[in-house]
Amino acid sequence: MKHLLLGGAGFIGLHLARRLLADGHDVTVVDDFSRGRRDPELDALDVPVISADLTDPASFAALPRDCDQVHLLAAVVGVRNVERDPARVVRINTLVVLNTLDWITAPQRLFFASTSETYAGGVSMGVVPVPTPETVPLVVEDVTAPRFAYAVSKMLGEAAVVHAGRAKGVPVVVGRFHNVYGPRMGADHVIPELSLRALRREDPFVVYGIDQHRAFCYVDDAVEAVVRLTGTDAAAGRIVHIGDDTAETNIGELAELVLRIAGHAPVVEKEPAPQGSVARRCPDLTLLRDLTGYAPRTSLDEGVRRTFDWYRARS
Repeated sequence: MKHLLLGGAGFIGLHLARRLLADGHDVTVVDDFSRGRRDPELDALDVPVISADLTDPASFAALPRDCDQVHLLAAVVGVRNVERDPARVVRINTLVVLNTLDWITAPQRLFFASTSETYAGGVSMGVVPVPTPETVPLVVEDVTAPRFAYAVSKMLGEAAVVHAGRAKGVPVVVGRFHNVYGPRMGADHVIPELSLRALRREDPFVVYGIDQHRAFCYVDDAVEAVVRLTGTDAAAGRIVHIGDDTAETNIGELAELVLRIAGHAPVVEKEPAPQGSVARRCPDLTLLRDLTGYAPRTSLDEGVRRTFDWYRARS
């Protein structure tokens, strides 16, 4: 099969590209490189790479029409980016989705990368259970809060993808990623941030939101879920949670794990979690398992160790 990865130079995109190539597929990567230049790991894939601003409809003229599966991963992500310029997040994430839906045609298939942030407001308000299934209502707790700009953009994306897919006869799958981590994900997420600070031997070592709970999913397992969902006809038209419900931990325990791997024993200082961050997040993966037989394989200990080793080799 021929796969087109929109936003394919990013964190999940590069890992997905590697997996698809290993499975014998053809891969083309499209990215605007707004988060940095091409790097050796991308170049090592030895695949066609197209630089394009997907907020411009004209950019789609350069994309190959003969692809079988389109993966829409392109988006502005990260709490710092959202808080710095929420209007940019809404504009870019929305235009990329709408332009892709105008361009795509059957029999092409589409996977859209969404997020657990779509229902985070409901968790904070106590109206959504944890572990969380796909059937819960999507709630915006405070539309004026910058943090919700990302969630709103993904809510719109989910609705647009599902309804346009139905109208155009394009099989679509929406995957809501839950705390995916691993090598090459940047420095602004909790596991890389803790790893880099441990490598710098910070002491005292500040940990924010020490009692918050998250279910972390190693990137290889998330990619496995994407591969299975896009190869399953029964998943067409569905919104499906992607994560690892066996790796739930609190941030304090996560920090202890990182520090143990790093061989660092500082004084730990506890600070409150960032405003707007939910107290607990864990997916209900019943639907994903029923559709695909998915089971995560990478323990939290092993995944954090691989991630730490990657950052240590490049620090």
